[in-house]
Amino acid sequence: MSTEARKSQIRIVIAAVIIVATVGWLAFTGAQDNKSYYVTISELQGMGSKAYVRHLRVAGNVARGSIHRQGTFVDFDLVEQGRKLAVSYKGTEPPPDTFKDDAQALAVGTYGRDGVFHATLLQAKCASKYAPAAPKTPATTTTATNTAAALPSR
Repeated sequence: MSTEARKSQIRIVIAAVIIVATVGWLAFTGAQDNKSYYVTISELQGMGSKAYVRHLRVAGNVARGSIHRQGTFVDFDLVEQGRKLAVSYKGTEPPPDTFKDDAQALAVGTYGRDGVFHATLLQAKCASKYAPAAPKTPATTTTATNTAAALPSR
């Protein structure tokens, strides 16, 4: 192999190593920036100064009568096991239709030194919408059977 061919090969290997290292670094830092930790309200309030620098997810029930809307922005309180957390949602989308008093909600964002959780994403679900269907009563089944028996056969 000539010296010129060997130099070309080395340049290609060096370029490939640089490209792979750059892509790896970008993937690693991107994953770190988008990582969010799920914490309970009591865990959040007990984290100390670590709470102010992490991207977090906090869930709870929306406190009754705490929702204050201003356009697409909403201020409300989350309650979980007797603990309360003030939340200020300033996302690009309006809150979901299921966001109401006593609904389960998930807020994603950062905890501020002002004691307010500043959410950029808000998810909610209506408890009644996801409740299991009422079981059929024996009277309903008996009535259907009696009706079918009363029909004339052909």
